[in-house]
Amino acid sequence: FSLTGKEALTHFPALGPSTNSAQGKVHVKQCDLLKLSRKQKRLCRREPGLADTLRDAIRLGIMECQYQFRSERWNCSLEGRTSLLKRGFKETAFLYAVSSAALTHSLARACSAGRMERCTCDDSPDLENRKAWQWGVCGDNLKYSTKFLKKFLGQKRIGKDLRAKVDIHNTNVGIKAVKNGLKTTCKCHGVSGSCAVRTCWKQLSPFHEIGRLLKLRYDDAVKVFSTTNDAVGHSELAGPQRHSHSPRHPASPRSTDLVYVEDSPSFCRPSKYSLGTAGRICSREGNCDSMCCGRGYNTQSRLVTFSCHCQVQWCCYVECQQCMQEEVVYSCKQ
Repeated sequence: FSLTGKEALTHFPALGPSTNSAQGKVHVKQCDLLKLSRKQKRLCRREPGLADTLRDAIRLGIMECQYQFRSERWNCSLEGRTSLLKRGFKETAFLYAVSSAALTHSLARACSAGRMERCTCDDSPDLENRKAWQWGVCGDNLKYSTKFLKKFLGQKRIGKDLRAKVDIHNTNVGIKAVKNGLKTTCKCHGVSGSCAVRTCWKQLSPFHEIGRLLKLRYDDAVKVFSTTNDAVGHSELAGPQRHSHSPRHPASPRSTDLVYVEDSPSFCRPSKYSLGTAGRICSREGNCDSMCCGRGYNTQSRLVTFSCHCQVQWCCYVECQQCMQEEVVYSCKQ
């Protein structure tokens, strides 16, 4: 399961007020429309509500990816996505991580929102001072989400296949990023704010925060190769030493590192991986030189309309005038 871009363009029929049998047929149809493996489709058909959650996760991942790379040469466009996923670039690493993060996040939220039949609110029993705390709000069920996701993705140890190891590693980086953002949120109850009783629940970080963290991981991604661990007798991922204590022995990447196996193309010109950067809007003071790959950029003026001279009118509305101003736009040359 990863972001190919095709699934997000699929429109599913809405679930209306009909019989359970009809709803079941619609749910199965939704599962069949998604690009899933045979095993994933079986799981999808058995989990009412999962198809909608998968669709939400695909959209969430694509939107966040495009937001994080809006100012880069590769802007996470849907064009070239399938070819990109076949390679071992840094961009591929980010796609695997943001896909698994979006699915983990969406599943946990779907459970707490009551959109999944087989899971409900988080019921973690491990909070401190449980006698004084009462669960009164439905928490995001990350425990169910991560357990189901491992089953859904079918992760298993794969011998000497370097790409498979890299893909699984990056998938787990995405899951871990969501886990690290899980917080306990509490609300006080009592006379004069005494907090005699607290209502607490588990809450996930907004997905923008997770996306920003994964983008930082992308910026510091580690190039890896496969090496044999003599102690355990199987191959492992290895990269350059972070410290110079033992330059002869490569270091294993950290569980939070995004990893890749081959250098990325420039993404400057159209290729099977992207449309290139011709015509892309850029910032003259910021990224035009980099994004336009030395080809230069065009300057164009346009008029934009905006609200201005706003005043609060009695009693309850704001009245504004419409103003126009000239705006200069820069775009990369062909």
